[in-house]
Amino acid sequence: MLRHLSADAGAVLTDPTPLNPWPVYDLHSHTRASDGLLTPEELVLRAVGHRVGVLAITDHDTVDGIPSAREAIARHQLPLQLIAGVEISSLWENHEIHIVGLGVATEHPELTAFLKEQTDRRQARAELIAERLEKAHIPGSLAGAMALAEGGAITRGHFARFLIAQGKADNMAQVFKNYLARGKTGYAPPQWCTIKQAIDAIHHSGGRAVLAHPGRYGLSAKWLKRLIAHFSEEGGDAMEVAQCQQAPNERTQLARYAQDYQLAASQGSDFHQPCPWIELGKKLWLPGGVEAVWLRFPEIAQV
Repeated sequence: MLRHLSADAGAVLTDPTPLNPWPVYDLHSHTRASDGLLTPEELVLRAVGHRVGVLAITDHDTVDGIPSAREAIARHQLPLQLIAGVEISSLWENHEIHIVGLGVATEHPELTAFLKEQTDRRQARAELIAERLEKAHIPGSLAGAMALAEGGAITRGHFARFLIAQGKADNMAQVFKNYLARGKTGYAPPQWCTIKQAIDAIHHSGGRAVLAHPGRYGLSAKWLKRLIAHFSEEGGDAMEVAQCQQAPNERTQLARYAQDYQLAASQGSDFHQPCPWIELGKKLWLPGGVEAVWLRFPEIAQV
């Protein structure tokens, strides 16, 4: 959630009319290839059921879910356009920042090599998390997380689900607060790539780089603007403006920042699993006055 935005909260865009209400674009979603609960086939079927017309699958540091999704769309003859994507974890000023790549060539050798490095970093972090939980008398967490990942990229979400199953917490928010957040028992500092390295990997594979969910990093308005400026200076192309759940005025404020830093605007549910408040295509629209990423970069849907 954005904090300390009072100075800019009253900003009004020149045209409040939402852009392109149909088809619905959802450009941020996850499958079992990372920490989503649905298979790629289940995800694309659900997207169509929720009237999504264009879907990007953006698993964490992997594109392994894309081929299965494409096959399912063809086999079921779904009226759904799939954008090949990825969500790359990066590090900036000691904050973990996520960069979404849209329209990437999934078999590009540079992207493949880069994602292998990210996978190695992710595995090393998982082992460190498990080691710290073991010292806190919570054994078996690495094996448990790996079993939940089912061969996909291991994330803190898998550790959270393991801890819930062990009765250590009742829900994801509680388990992160008590075990996996910075300074807690099972926290391990990430060793991700830089924002520039993430952007370069996306660009080399023919994609466009999008700053993911800017309002979720717990940054003040001052620091958030520094992040967006840095992202733009390093060659970033767009930023997410619209999500299912946002604080009052957040969408308008993020749209203003997109304008200020000449970035295109994106939207996405960041869907991981069925739940009442985050759903594929739900409440996804862009305020007027911004340029949608699919309009500025129509090639992202042609890979």
